[in-house]
Amino acid sequence: MIEVKNLRKEFKHKGKIVVAVDSVSFSIKQGETVALIGPNGAGKSTTIKMLTGILHPTSGEVSILGLSPAKDRKKVVAQIGAVFGQRSNLLPNLPLGDTLKLFGVMYGLSKTEIKERIDYLENTLDMKSFRDQAIRTLSLGQRMRVEIACSLIHNPKILFLDEPSIGLDIIAKQNLREVLLQLRDQHNMTIFLTSHDVGDIEAICDRTIVVNHGKIVVDEPTNELHKLIDKENVVVERGPSLEDVLVKIYKQ
Repeated sequence: MIEVKNLRKEFKHKGKIVVAVDSVSFSIKQGETVALIGPNGAGKSTTIKMLTGILHPTSGEVSILGLSPAKDRKKVVAQIGAVFGQRSNLLPNLPLGDTLKLFGVMYGLSKTEIKERIDYLENTLDMKSFRDQAIRTLSLGQRMRVEIACSLIHNPKILFLDEPSIGLDIIAKQNLREVLLQLRDQHNMTIFLTSHDVGDIEAICDRTIVVNHGKIVVDEPTNELHKLIDKENVVVERGPSLEDVLVKIYKQ
């Protein structure tokens, strides 16, 4: 479903070449939920932007559902959903209902399809209570639900999320996690996310890929990450949390 081979991205900065992503390779099967994590500047957002076709790689290959995001971006976009937590695609003065209709038209859905998808998403994401409100009047948690609804209007096979829970309070984060788990369990949807929130990773992701300095340093089942701290002979009296392990990895 997702195949990445020797992916590399270089940028020019003040006359110098900066390598943001360096020879990254991995594959993701249908229905997997995978986290791509690492410290700031590790190459997470650059990687997800190449997977969605926003950026083109300097070298290497990306295959999404058998298609190249760089060469076949329209076909790829038609089969994926993407949410970037720090950048909104919503029109602030448009009500929720009209916003979803607009995205449905953008994806070429029929009126019947749009109505069916809106009904489904409003129920699934618990949005009926604010469907007539302008986007600018919604809370951050409500706006994130709308962002996800817009990314799902065309029933994509893969959902890409870049820092989806950033700025959300505890309740909004929990609601978001429950929605993502429901999508995974009921629709076998593939979910690929970047996050700094350990709670997101533990609650949602079966597998975690850790990147640092543009390279993959760990690619393991999430529930196996705790064992990595033992390899460093680090003794944590209360038992290592996932956050302990990640901090140790980042310092390598």
